[in-house]
Amino acid sequence: MPLQDLPLKGIRVIDYSHFLAGPFMGRCLAAMGAEVIKVERPKQGDAGRAHGYFKDGQSGYFLQQNMGKQGLCIDLRDKRGLDMMMKLVDTADVFIENYRPGALDRLGLGYKALAARNPELIYCSVSAYGHTGPYADRPGFGLIAEAMSGALAQLGSPGEAPPLLRMPLADMYTGIHGVAAINAALVGRVSSGRGKHIDLALYDCMVSMHDYAVQRYFLSGGTDLPKQTGSGQPDSTVYGVFPAKDGNLVIAAQVDDAWRRLAMLIGGSSLASDERFTTPSARNAHYAEAMDIVRNWTLSQPSRDACLAALEEAGVPSAPVQTIEEVVKDPQIHARGMLVEQQHPVLGKVTLPNLPFRFSDCDTTVRTPAPLLGQDNRRIAASLGLSAELVEVMVRDGVLYNEAAVQE
Repeated sequence: MPLQDLPLKGIRVIDYSHFLAGPFMGRCLAAMGAEVIKVERPKQGDAGRAHGYFKDGQSGYFLQQNMGKQGLCIDLRDKRGLDMMMKLVDTADVFIENYRPGALDRLGLGYKALAARNPELIYCSVSAYGHTGPYADRPGFGLIAEAMSGALAQLGSPGEAPPLLRMPLADMYTGIHGVAAINAALVGRVSSGRGKHIDLALYDCMVSMHDYAVQRYFLSGGTDLPKQTGSGQPDSTVYGVFPAKDGNLVIAAQVDDAWRRLAMLIGGSSLASDERFTTPSARNAHYAEAMDIVRNWTLSQPSRDACLAALEEAGVPSAPVQTIEEVVKDPQIHARGMLVEQQHPVLGKVTLPNLPFRFSDCDTTVRTPAPLLGQDNRRIAASLGLSAELVEVMVRDGVLYNEAAVQE
């Protein structure tokens, strides 16, 4: 089947966001075919450009979250810059921002002002706590939402400070919610002819992710609270991380069939028929004993791979706890195209994680790297009808700014 156009072809997005949730949202929309214009401020640009890992002055963090976008670096405090931004808004379908509520109103870039100019505009705001409620004015990052949400309180070993997640769960989860909401608003606009304001909060998104903790609290009358349980899950026995002689692995044998297969493997029919472990409630009631039996078995095997080979043959869901080096060499990751190579004007070839979208008749792999700061200033200005003379003056006065590596 020949490749078709990407689903968001013809949609123009202004990405006036920084760091992660907003940029990730724009990156996803670009992968789906939208024209995404990354708008940044002179001379530092998106704060993500100052966030490592660095090579030759370029931030890998920024490269990953801004691939496939065009770059506009403009001083919105100057009337000429703000006028150009407004012309850009008039042509846009989507506007993404992640500033503190009210911050863009002072620039004339809040939802009400832009919707008055462009009633079809879909305006997506991301903030720590949202635009309403007693915390709306508080600043925050993903870590703040992860702590506030109760997620961190469930991590780690009893009595110890919970560990950081080490992956930006709140930001990425909020970003993908933004992608879903924007696409829904684009569909709704077909019949209504009008855009919408989407108000996304990192805190809301993290609370919405609880799969059982909140329901458990209410259904128990507030008496049953999740606790730190280290590397296991006492409500789902056996489900957790186990040590081997040369690494760690996970085993998910919390359902009866998987447990029976695991029990037959490590203890034969006597363990498989042991009434302490024959039902989920029985296994949970004897959690420590079940975990010790499995842990003793994994440690008795020659290696992690030997454990996994035996578990796979027995049909027990399991996997290695892989290092990043193992992940990037994993044949499944390569078969699924989850690493993308790009040619960067400063760094040459760069390899970054791909997005997981898989459509039957189009390729969402983004081959164009994140823009240099101000890379597309002149082209975007010309497309909006600004004269060459005005553009030169704006460049001279620093209203339009680009880093030295940009080929003018």
